[in-house]
Amino acid sequence: MTDTWLIVGLGNPGGEYSNNRHNVGQMVLDELASRMGGKFKAHKTRAQVVEGRLGLGGPRVVLAKPMTYMNVSGGPVAGLCKFFDIAADHVIAVHDEIDIPFNTVKLKIGGGEGGHNGLRDISKALATRDYLRVRVGVGRPPGRMDTADYVLRDFATAEKKELPFLLDEAADAVELLIAEGLLAAQQKHHPAKA
Repeated sequence: MTDTWLIVGLGNPGGEYSNNRHNVGQMVLDELASRMGGKFKAHKTRAQVVEGRLGLGGPRVVLAKPMTYMNVSGGPVAGLCKFFDIAADHVIAVHDEIDIPFNTVKLKIGGGEGGHNGLRDISKALATRDYLRVRVGVGRPPGRMDTADYVLRDFATAEKKELPFLLDEAADAVELLIAEGLLAAQQKHHPAKA
């Protein structure tokens, strides 16, 4: 296995979904690609990828946006792991998370999928839950709004003003996770309880 990292931004393909809360993982990958000076290109694994290094002399990474719908993200992720010879412990899934407030980034390895069908499909395809997750908070749906309706909507006007800072923080979290490990990234991005 190589020391290459696979960073997967979850979302749905197509312009009508590009600004939805559900696509925040792909928005974070756009920020990382911009930092690397790379452009996404179609790959035979049903994904768009950017290959390069994070930072000067940093580790080799493959940024990937599956071009399948969110609920069937596992096939492209497993295909990319096979193609680039990457083990599950070097996979980072960047995704929307309704169970944490908007403007919050949290990191973890393994555990449940919290009803997130994209993660469930990745866990099934990799035959393990033990991969890293960068969870980008989008908040809970208001009132009795259906969760699917909520995540398939664009961010609210007030949220859009804060979104660039959230994407920047999530991209920083990915870089720190790779450079210094999970514990260091959690210590920086999980604020201490008052």
